[in-house]
Amino acid sequence: MDRCIVFVDAGYLLGAAATLLTGDAARSRLSVDYAGLIQQIRERAETETGQPLLRIYWFDGAPDRVPQPEHRRLRVMPRVTVRLGMLTRVDSHFQQKGVDAAMHAQLIELARNKAAIDIALITGDGDLLPGVMAAKEHGVSMHLWAVQAADGAYNQSEDLVAEADERQLLGRAWLTQAITVAEPSPPGVSVRTHPGLPAPSPALQASLPIPALAGTSTPRDRARSAQSVALRWSSDSGRVDPDDGVPLLESLTTSRQVWVDCEQDLSLGGEPHEVGETFAARWVERLPQDHAADLLDRLNQAHPRVPRSLDSELLRYATRFGTIRNAESEISDDNRVQLRAGFWSGIQQSAGAPSAPTS
Repeated sequence: MDRCIVFVDAGYLLGAAATLLTGDAARSRLSVDYAGLIQQIRERAETETGQPLLRIYWFDGAPDRVPQPEHRRLRVMPRVTVRLGMLTRVDSHFQQKGVDAAMHAQLIELARNKAAIDIALITGDGDLLPGVMAAKEHGVSMHLWAVQAADGAYNQSEDLVAEADERQLLGRAWLTQAITVAEPSPPGVSVRTHPGLPAPSPALQASLPIPALAGTSTPRDRARSAQSVALRWSSDSGRVDPDDGVPLLESLTTSRQVWVDCEQDLSLGGEPHEVGETFAARWVERLPQDHAADLLDRLNQAHPRVPRSLDSELLRYATRFGTIRNAESEISDDNRVQLRAGFWSGIQQSAGAPSAPTS
């Protein structure tokens, strides 16, 4: 087939980019525009091979192979297929397991079935050498793309480089169109938490206002503290019958909307704040018009607590996302805070209700 395919070893691409841009291989130090990056890869592959793109395979590791927020976004993009291996901690760092084996098996299968005439690899792993050699025997032209190495260091297997038919460099200018250094939190920004609770995520902390200086507590600060405690309040973990006159989202949702919601949820990153906003926006949108004002008024009176029945439904909805729940389908206190803060943010955006502070 006169088409091209791209294999992306995300560990190599993002690790090498982090090393180049920050001097540290930690991917957490990067901010990645995944939609922009995928478009760049597609355009480059089609330009260099002269063939239309069949598909981009994105190989990465994840704890227990549970898709992370970036994987959830990537796998619903056109022409992108995500394949996950295991991500395990070894001493003080993480290692991918099974990613190279998956790439090797997929490469040989596609070459054997003549799915493409050109395959580009973004990787440095020498374990793929047998797969590259086999693909060439099936008539596939192999393109190897290297991420520009920091300080002239070498970051690809020498044997893999020698075996490739074509070699290209992904330079700093090309990378930084979609990959940049993450902005650090502004000095002085912090989150006060109840003793014994984990600190909220860096993303949540970065969204908070700079607090008053120590020793200058104001009534507003004390009000924020009280509301923060309320945001940690939990309903019963099981199903709760409506006892507060507030309808559940489930009762406002048609069977057709259930299907649409499930489709949309596939593209959610799974960040608790975003999940809470989405839930709230759907609830407001589906309120019966003749009762909407009264129901929103009741909700506002409960602020910053989410009414018990609706809060329980929000928590059940959140357990759909593997990035929020743990193995026992439980939700941490930190994620509950962010879910409820996201809920109030969604209410504010959709209906003008007050937004709960997240400090």
